Amino acid sequence: MHTPSGIKTPYYLYNLDVLHRTLQAALAAAGNYGYHIHYALKANHNPVITDIISNYGFGADCVSGNEVTEALHRGFPAQKVVFAGVGKSDEEIQHALENDILCFNCESVEELQIISQIAEECQKVAAVALRVNPHVQAQTHKYITTGLEENKFGIQLSRLQEALELCRQSQWIDFKGLHFHIGSQIMSMQPFEELCRKVNHIWQKFRIDEYNPVMLNLGGGLGVDYSNPDVLPDFENFFSHIAKNLAIPSHIKVHFELGRSLVAQCGSLITKVLYTKEGNQKDFVIADAGMTELMRPALYQAVHKIENITSEGAPALYDVVGPICESSDVFAKNIALPLTRRGDLLAVKSCGAYAESMMLRYNMRGRAHSYFVGDGQISGNSCREEAEATVQ
Repeated sequence: MHTPSGIKTPYYLYNLDVLHRTLQAALAAAGNYGYHIHYALKANHNPVITDIISNYGFGADCVSGNEVTEALHRGFPAQKVVFAGVGKSDEEIQHALENDILCFNCESVEELQIISQIAEECQKVAAVALRVNPHVQAQTHKYITTGLEENKFGIQLSRLQEALELCRQSQWIDFKGLHFHIGSQIMSMQPFEELCRKVNHIWQKFRIDEYNPVMLNLGGGLGVDYSNPDVLPDFENFFSHIAKNLAIPSHIKVHFELGRSLVAQCGSLITKVLYTKEGNQKDFVIADAGMTELMRPALYQAVHKIENITSEGAPALYDVVGPICESSDVFAKNIALPLTRRGDLLAVKSCGAYAESMMLRYNMRGRAHSYFVGDGQISGNSCREEAEATVQ
């Protein structure tokens, strides 16, 4: 990946060729089974990225009213927009109803009652998929598992029948089917196989066919290899495992909500070394990017590959840290880098997902800009400001 010169660090650098290859691979693999993909905007809502994804014909998975607005603004058709989240406000529900989105992924009986009430007030029928908590262990970090009984997400099986009957009784609810999502950054196919078995069981036990469903949404969660940022996710393997293990009526359309797997490998965070600091037991590389530009290591203890892209010296061991006044502001510990000096540039890889979208202003930090490389060309803009302007 080429790096533009004379540009203020830190910044996000996106390789659009990698993005195109990833999207093409995902669409081809899903198409083999007639599956539908909605892009999860929470992973990255940079306008350049979302414009490209919408042009490929993906749907949008949104978890806030502003994400619904942004998806529509970026060209995602309303009838491909789904709206999830455990805390939808009345205003967000009304906004989604007015824009005739594909469906709400409803997360509780209580929410279903409010959606029905607001739909009646708006004189609009609300299309709803019931998000079920299947109690499946996703084998991922506890903060990004979402399908266990201890998690806040989804309708517990003990209340699913109540939710189904409410859908049947309300003239303002159009039941579309079931929705599941068990977590994020899942690297094994075993949790997805278990999810399919749970879906098959729930479909039969609760006689879902009697409620005239048309869709099943299995969420997202497919992980990426952070240790090998040049390796794209194996979408064919993922979808084939679903197809082999899922046993529902053939006329039901199967949907997915992929985010990280579509965009993670196309992005890097470029940061400049401010200081190298010799300690008693370890040496530090202090960069000008921190947890404000990449929250994942501090929040999830995530590991990203880091490269020194300006030094070819002999390797040495460092802790790579940021400038933020928090001890958790650490990108990596005890990693080998070429001999690193003040002014060197580091590339933190696999930052296309959950880096820019989670950017903070903590410590009154300035906003990092975004730049794009593709076909040998480099362009840039302050996309964050443009994105925020569209949702005010």
